[in-house]
Amino acid sequence: MTKLLEPPEDRQVFARTFAPVDGDIDANGHVNNVVYLGWVQDIAIAHWESRAPADEQSKWAWVVMRHEIDYRRALMPGETARARTWVGERRGPRFDRYVRIDGPDGQMCAQTRSEWVLIDAATKRPARVPEWMETMFT
Repeated sequence: MTKLLEPPEDRQVFARTFAPVDGDIDANGHVNNVVYLGWVQDIAIAHWESRAPADEQSKWAWVVMRHEIDYRRALMPGETARARTWVGERRGPRFDRYVRIDGPDGQMCAQTRSEWVLIDAATKRPARVPEWMETMFT
């Protein structure tokens, strides 16, 4: 990724704020890069849980096949980040998920594109993303 991510108009965007806690600040005095990945996972899970019907959530799991991340601006102690996420087109058992994390000044701190794979909870095998799942994110 080289350009700044913005969600397409045909996608629902889910947002959440994150504030660094003790242990998130590294030796360089800013939020550690690994913390951003934790936030990416947290917002993805929160997005899924906010959209999927409760009776369906136990039938499915998601696993990441790949993360691609760009770091642009350090998030400093005491700053709160705003994260936004949305999904791309479904491809068989896969969705690309995008997350953009901005600092309190609106400048991008990090952005990610992650490839998530849907897993059938009973068989533990990949499953094609049903149309209703794509619809709930658009």
